[in-house]
Amino acid sequence: MRLPALYLSRLLPEPVMAVIHERFRLTAVPAVDPPSRQALLDGLREAEAAICTLTETIDDAVLSLAPQLKILANYAVGYNNIDLNAAHARGVIVTNTPEVLTETTADLTWALILATARRVVEGDRLVRGLQWTGWAPTQMLGVDVWGKTLGVIGMGRIGQAVARRAAGFRMQVLYSGRHPVEGDPQWEFRPLHDVLTESDFITVHVPLTPDTHHLLGQQAFAYMKPTAFLINTSRGPVVDEAALVEALRAGRLAGAGLDVYEREPEIHPGLRKLPNVVLLPHLGSATLDTRIRMGMICVENVQAVLEGRPAPNRVV
Repeated sequence: MRLPALYLSRLLPEPVMAVIHERFRLTAVPAVDPPSRQALLDGLREAEAAICTLTETIDDAVLSLAPQLKILANYAVGYNNIDLNAAHARGVIVTNTPEVLTETTADLTWALILATARRVVEGDRLVRGLQWTGWAPTQMLGVDVWGKTLGVIGMGRIGQAVARRAAGFRMQVLYSGRHPVEGDPQWEFRPLHDVLTESDFITVHVPLTPDTHHLLGQQAFAYMKPTAFLINTSRGPVVDEAALVEALRAGRLAGAGLDVYEREPEIHPGLRKLPNVVLLPHLGSATLDTRIRMGMICVENVQAVLEGRPAPNRVV
């Protein structure tokens, strides 16, 4: 039985790999690290389908060398790494993995909120460094999360999941976006300026587009309270890292929790030196259950297209 040719850009969790090996013939051996551009081109050359991640840029030049490609299944919710117009023009279907990582990413967002507010990482370093001398009334004082105001920029699936969790902390929720959403009636839809000026914790959940690139920069930070914390688990370039470092150094912000960066895996060197910043290595969807489900969604989309059926999660 002839197996369809699939290009897989990165190694996925073992349960997903087992299904892939059973149903497809791989055009290249996937690795943990991102492929080089040449490896990407070589792998796509004979592929009928591809499962790629955000680290691979799929533009028209790449697609022009993949004449048999029918579907690009992106192993992510976002798809800013793919030229959708070029894919559409060449008749290549693009899919993503919506909803499956919503709750997982919301959990991680709250991990960053709590870690920054309560100085969790600083405390861990203190203990591991054998510098803790015992409890003291004034030691490592953080800030309360409960009863404060949470500002959500981008009230899509993940933004709403984050906002729902705020109820447990009795927080007021302000949000900005393209339009009001049908969620908790106590959530307040406000202009971005109001969200920035009134919130104690600001969490970002917008896709990366030309309009959202550096959405949070010098001007936005000037609006925020000096006691406010910024959390970003969306896309790195939404935040101007240089402006963020400047604001933190000047005391115009209390701290930040970041899971994504402008030029991953590079991180602005100023961020690494600041003790009031928590830095994670893009862990938003990084649970075994979620990553397996993401992989299986990609497989299902590929299988559907190759069998002539509609893709369940078609973007274009």
